[in-house]
Formats: sequence, structure tokens, C-alpha cells
Amino acid sequence: MYVCSCFGITEQQVRDHADTGACTPRQIASACKAGTDCGGCVRRIQALLGRSACPRRELIDGGAPEPLGVEADAVEPAALSEAA
Repeated sequence: MYVCSCFGITEQQVRDHADTGACTPRQIASACKAGTDCGGCVRRIQALLGRSACPRRELIDGGAPEPLGVEADAVEPAALSEAA
């Protein structure tokens, strides 16, 4: 069944992208453009991904620290203002 009529993306294609690591609707959009035109399919994509579709999300929900990239982004602006 089609999830995204704008780009002809099926449920199976969304699941395939999720199996290869796409954990969020934004990552699905990056992989196949689904959800980037009218946006009508975003809720369906969210439903297909579910809460436990992403191992990284399970780690974060379980209390694991955020990935280093997230922390570095938070620190950079402060470091820049100190240097100025």
C-alpha cells in the first residue's frame, strides 16, 4: 500500500529504510523524499516506525547519554562567544 502518493513510496519501502537505520520521519524523508511535499503521509510514517523501531532511541530512552554530536553542538556556540 502507498504511504506517500506524492513520490509513490510504499509501506514496504519505508520499512526497508527503517531496517537500514532510518529511525525518524526526517531520516525517511532524506532516504526517499516521503513526507517532503504535502506532508500528509508523515503521521503514517511515524506509525510505521513506532517507538521501538530505532535501537539508538531505545538507548536514549533507557537513560544512555546523548551521542557526542549532540553535545558538541551545544558546546560550540559558547566556545565561539568565549573566543570573541
